[in-house]
Amino acid sequence: MSTNDVKLPEAVEIFDTTLRDGSQLEGISLTVDDKLRIAEQLDHLGVHYIEGGYPGANPKDDEFFQRAQSELDLKSSTMVAFGSTRRVKGKVDEDLTLQQLVKANTSTVCIVGKAWDYHVTEALRTTLDEGVAMVADSVEFLAGHGLRVFYDAEHFFDGYKRNPEFALRVLEAAAEKGCTCLVLCDTNGGSLPHEVERIVRDVTSHFRDDVAVGIHAHDDTGCGVANGLAGVLGGATQVQGTINGYGERTGNCNLTTVIADLTLKMGVRTLPEGRLERLSAVSHHIGELVNVTPDPQQPYVGSSAFAHKAGLHVSAIARRPDAYEHVDPNSVGNGTRFVVSELAGKSTLEMKAKELGLELDGPALNHVVGQLKELEHKGYHFEAADGSLELLMRQAGGWEQPFFRLESFRVLVDHTASGDFTTEATIKLWVGDERIIATGEGNGPVNALDTALRSAIGERYPEVAHLHLTDYKVRVLDTQKGTGAITRVLLDSTNGESSWSTIGVSENIIEASWQALIDSILYGLMKATS
Repeated sequence: MSTNDVKLPEAVEIFDTTLRDGSQLEGISLTVDDKLRIAEQLDHLGVHYIEGGYPGANPKDDEFFQRAQSELDLKSSTMVAFGSTRRVKGKVDEDLTLQQLVKANTSTVCIVGKAWDYHVTEALRTTLDEGVAMVADSVEFLAGHGLRVFYDAEHFFDGYKRNPEFALRVLEAAAEKGCTCLVLCDTNGGSLPHEVERIVRDVTSHFRDDVAVGIHAHDDTGCGVANGLAGVLGGATQVQGTINGYGERTGNCNLTTVIADLTLKMGVRTLPEGRLERLSAVSHHIGELVNVTPDPQQPYVGSSAFAHKAGLHVSAIARRPDAYEHVDPNSVGNGTRFVVSELAGKSTLEMKAKELGLELDGPALNHVVGQLKELEHKGYHFEAADGSLELLMRQAGGWEQPFFRLESFRVLVDHTASGDFTTEATIKLWVGDERIIATGEGNGPVNALDTALRSAIGERYPEVAHLHLTDYKVRVLDTQKGTGAITRVLLDSTNGESSWSTIGVSENIIEASWQALIDSILYGLMKATS
C-alpha cells in the first residue's frame, strides 16, 4: 500500500530508548556520566521523550534519575522512567516497582506488561483475567499520581496473531484507566512490515481517536525501520527506537534512519524545526560516548552515505548532484564525499579539491594524479584513507605542516622469562626551535609510539587529548613473502565530532603503523587549529 492510499499523521512523536534498550547491546556498558551526556545529545537533537532507565532495578539507574533532576536542563525532551506492571496477585500500593516510578519524579512513565496470552498462562502462570487486571491496576495507580502513562504492550504482534480478543482486552483496560499512549511492541522482532501495518491499523481503527498508538520494533528480521514506518502507515503517532539502532540481539528500530525517512520521504513532522540537520553529528557523538565505531554504510548519517567513487560520472555529479543523491546530504548534517583511487583522473581530483576547499592548479593536480598512481601501486589505498589523501593534496598545493619535525624514533620490546612483554618507544622531534625527547610505554609498539608522541607535543598542542584511535587494521599485501611481506596499516580516528582514516605501507609493520599514526595526529591537529 502506498502512502497515497492512507492518511498519514501530520506529526509523530519520537521516543528514544537508547539509555535502556540501547545499553543492552553486547559490548556497551554505560556509566552514569555517559547516560547524562547521551541525554544531553538527545535533547540537542530534539526527541520528544528520553527513556532514562529502570529506577529501583540497579544503583546506576537510581543515581541517574537523581542526578538528572539537578544536572540536566532539558529544553526539548521529556525524561521518562521505565518499569513494569504489578506482580501477579499483588497490590499496587505495595508494589516496589510502581513506587519507584512515582519516586523517580518524572512527569511521564512507561510500563511494560504482557499482551500475549501464551506469556500470561505459561510465563506468569496465571489467568487471562489476572493478566488484564495487572495492566489496568498499574496504569490506574500511576495515573492517579498525576503521571502521564505509556503502556508498552509486550509481544503484542505475536499475541494479536494468536488471540486478538485478549490482546485488545489488555489495551482497552490500559486506555480505560488513563493510559496516554498504547505502544505496540514487536518484542522478538519477528514480524514483517505488511503484518505490522495491518495490525496497527486494526488497533487504531478499534480505538479511533480515543488514545494514541505507538510502535516499538526490533530488528531481528532486518525490518526494524521498515516496521516503524509500517506502524505510522497504520496510524501510529509515536515511534520508539534507539540512536544508531543499538539494542540487544540485532538491535532496535534505528531512529537516525526512521526520523529521516519520516521527515524527508513521507512528509511527517518529527523533530523541532532546524533539528534534522543535527542528526549526523548526534549519531557520531553518541557513537563515541558508547565506544562503538560508527557504521560507515549507515543510511543518511554514515560517512559513506553520500560517498561517490566518481569515475566516469564525476562531471555529471558536479552539475546535477540530485541526480545521484536521493536527498540533500546537508539536510541531515552530512555531506557529499568523492572517493579517490588510482583510477581517478584530473577532473575527479579537481572535484575532491573543491570539496576540501583547496585551490590546486593544473600542475599540482597532475602531480597528485602521478603520486596516487605510484603510491597505490606500492600498496596504498586512498579510497579508504580520506585523512591521508587530504594531507597529500594539501602538500601538493604547497602546505607544510607547522606542528613538529621528526628527528627519529626507536621502539624496544622486552620479553621476560616469566612471559611478560614490555614495550617502550622514544621519540626525538622539534617543535619550532625546541628539541624534545619523549618516552612512552604501551601494550605494543603502536600504543607506545602514540604515548610518546602525545607526551612530546601535548603541552604545546592540548588538542591531541581529544583525538582518539577507534580502529586499527593490518593487511598483508604479498603473502608469498611470508614474514617479509609488505603490510598495509589503516587507522580510524575521531575527535568526538568527526572521523577520518589514515594509511601507512611498509615492509616494517612498525614503520607502516607510524606513517598512519603521524597522518592521524597531523590531520586532527590541522582540523582543530584551522
